[in-house]
Amino acid sequence: MAIVVNKPLPEFEANATGGIKVSNTSHNGKTMVLYFYPKDNTPGCTTEAMQFRDKYKDFVKAGATVFGVSRDNMKSHDEFKTKLELPFELIADTEEKMCHMFGVVKNKIMYGKKVKGIERSTFLVGADGLLKEEWRGLKVPGHVDEVLKSVKLLNKKAA
Repeated sequence: MAIVVNKPLPEFEANATGGIKVSNTSHNGKTMVLYFYPKDNTPGCTTEAMQFRDKYKDFVKAGATVFGVSRDNMKSHDEFKTKLELPFELIADTEEKMCHMFGVVKNKIMYGKKVKGIERSTFLVGADGLLKEEWRGLKVPGHVDEVLKSVKLLNKKAA
């Protein structure tokens, strides 16, 4: 089932760092930001994670929970989280269930070869469990600020 703006997320459950489980209903009542990224410890993904980290207090203040999602395993996520001192949890989608559900698995050309990769994308889920906004194929510079602005607008409307 594909995800659609202004519709509820399809059912899913995933494991995240910190020993928590995240599902389509686990954060109802709270705004949730899910950002999908290609791989731990790569330049763009490190920059993006650090920008979410640096604005994390602003996201919390605006009423949002942030989760990073990639196909990396829990060990890789734990190391990445520790190394960058990330205050939010990372979801290990090793079987690509969430990646396929959110439609972020794309064919890419890397060093002249076709590979299946994750398209950098972010999804904003409202406290009501509906998908409110999506950013696909995005560039890192300025993106975190744009997501934060949307979170603040969404929660101002809800207040």
